Amino acid sequence: MPVNYATPAPEALFPVAGVRLGTAEAGIRKKDRRDLTLIEFAPGSRAAGVFTQNRFCAAPVTVCREHLATDGGIRALVINTGIANAATGEQGLRAARDTCAAVAKLMGCESREVLPFSTGVILEHLPVERLIAGLPAAQADLAADHWHAAAHAIMTTDTVAKAASRRIAGADCQVTVTGISKGAGMIRPNMATMLGFVATDAGIAPALLQKLAKDAADASFNCITVDGDTSTNDSFVVISTGASGCMIDSESSSHWPAVREAVIGVAQELAQAIVRDGEGATKFITVKVGAGGTADECRLVAYAIGHSPLVKTAFFASDPNLGRILAAIGYAGIGDLDAERVKVWLGSGVGNDFDEVLVSESGGRAASYREEDGARIMKEAEITVRVDLGRGAAGATVWTCDFSYDYVKINADYRS
Repeated sequence: MPVNYATPAPEALFPVAGVRLGTAEAGIRKKDRRDLTLIEFAPGSRAAGVFTQNRFCAAPVTVCREHLATDGGIRALVINTGIANAATGEQGLRAARDTCAAVAKLMGCESREVLPFSTGVILEHLPVERLIAGLPAAQADLAADHWHAAAHAIMTTDTVAKAASRRIAGADCQVTVTGISKGAGMIRPNMATMLGFVATDAGIAPALLQKLAKDAADASFNCITVDGDTSTNDSFVVISTGASGCMIDSESSSHWPAVREAVIGVAQELAQAIVRDGEGATKFITVKVGAGGTADECRLVAYAIGHSPLVKTAFFASDPNLGRILAAIGYAGIGDLDAERVKVWLGSGVGNDFDEVLVSESGGRAASYREEDGARIMKEAEITVRVDLGRGAAGATVWTCDFSYDYVKINADYRS
């Protein structure tokens, strides 16, 4: 079960003006499950996205990049689960393009106005005829309040659907931001997450929308890791319909700070939900690295800790074998790191109840540290590792989880 996370109730996910969502059972890989999602956008909507840096990027990623490069509008997203359509060569590209053409014909728009997304098993061909056959049912199901159903339909090994929503009430307009994502394993994004979609009814200029998509990814999905694997299908897309009448042409717009904060807030909630639902996860771990020379070197250290199987299994066992954290800091890649200046704390709780213990300083165990203190904190479901590198003012935060027995079971049985 996920660590302190539950899917928001349907009524907590606010409809976004200009957006309708529908799902259907297409039998893409398994029967009797909704595995096809169609999202329709009002004419004039715009989209911006960031995608995986994996060189074996999936066919739909390639097609999405092509369609977004035309600098036109967006009318629909089509998402399937079960088959990733990755490492499928020219046949996979044809399947993605045929999918877009079928959606365009159904909705009366251009193929380039459709973005395709797939998730599931890699190296297997997408049964595109089943997908296309399921589109009319998905279209018939379109409704503005189907965010909850869509969040469930894009799941693979997820145990819960991930969704988030915000409303911004201004003096002259109200703006809504709602998003969904999926992911539980193969998570170490190099841009975003496996799949993430956030829509707003604010109208945002194209260049500003692309900047917002990147900023939101960098502040959220680019700060998470479950297992250190970057997916072939990672995609994060932000869509602006403009249907609220609130138009943002530049960063000087009075509406911009609140809309930007809401989009990033939704993205962070979705990203953290992925870690909380990490395959087999029992602990949610925040790794904060500060006093670094640059943010990049802080991220190196944070990810070294977050990726380490030895660190992650120690957290699962609630075993304060904390020398593993120091080892990860040491091999992170900072060639001139002075170990004598590094400090490490272990903490849990929030606010006035936050309990933090100094673990290491001056190149070794802190004089005040007692193993029973470390064990007490490691029994908690939410844990913070704080590192002071003693070399500057930069910082970075990464969210991760532990490794349990179930992680191996889930991934050993994934294709069955």
